[in-house]
Amino acid sequence: MPANMVIVTGLSGAGKTQALRILEDLGYFCVDNLPPTLIPKFAELCAQSARRINNIALVVDIRGGEFFRALTDVMDELEQRKVEFEVLFLEASDEVLVRRYKESRRRHPLGTHGEVLRNIREERALLEELRGRAGKIVDTSNFKPQQLRDKLVELFGADKEVSQLLVTVVSFGFKYGIPLDSDLVIDVRFLPNPHYDPVMRPLTGEDPAVRDFVFNSPVTREFMAKFTDLIKFLIPCYIKEGKTTLMIAIGCTGGMHRSVALANRLGEILNEMDYRVTVHHRDIGRVG
Repeated sequence: MPANMVIVTGLSGAGKTQALRILEDLGYFCVDNLPPTLIPKFAELCAQSARRINNIALVVDIRGGEFFRALTDVMDELEQRKVEFEVLFLEASDEVLVRRYKESRRRHPLGTHGEVLRNIREERALLEELRGRAGKIVDTSNFKPQQLRDKLVELFGADKEVSQLLVTVVSFGFKYGIPLDSDLVIDVRFLPNPHYDPVMRPLTGEDPAVRDFVFNSPVTREFMAKFTDLIKFLIPCYIKEGKTTLMIAIGCTGGMHRSVALANRLGEILNEMDYRVTVHHRDIGRVG
């Protein structure tokens, strides 16, 4: 069974959709509006999947209609099977929920009539028992989006602050253009260039001879130390601001030698720091 299962529920308009996106950024496999009767089977499928999905988050709420009424029975079944799960219940004041519905112009799931406040109070009464079983209750009345993110990171991102950011390191050649989706662009064309050595010219920065040539330079080693310090400083700041993806583009002239070697080294460093990182060489082997 999954190591962590979070059932997200609560009042309509309290922020469940936003909470699901935040949990997804934290590495949870997320499903919105799953019928409660399917939860045990879904948990089994996640546990048996090839990549073994350990963290799942499910939004189950009043939109499920008749199916939603089965949630308490399903929770009893999960407890009998000794499946560990947590219930996150989101709520807000009547005044705030009314305002949110007026601003969004959306119909309340119980809206068979036009009285939004009446719908909210009906839903609150229907969810009273479920609220009593929730392990974590969050009132979003005074929350801005960043505050909700901070709260969920506090509740469900313990020891996961690093993993919520996906870092992509891309090497490229300036002669082919800068990657359009880059967040940081670093120009390393000032470093010693293996291109001028006939033996190393057909090789790439992934070959030991080229890598050693690049890093045997004192300038490269000093630059890499300073550059790494900058990245170590920036990443926690990006995480604090809620950034979930970061693309670092490292460019040399053709994207075959220097940028490749440095991108690989940076990827190794970030891996050692337990960041989620992928390294991609956009122009390696490209001619023309």
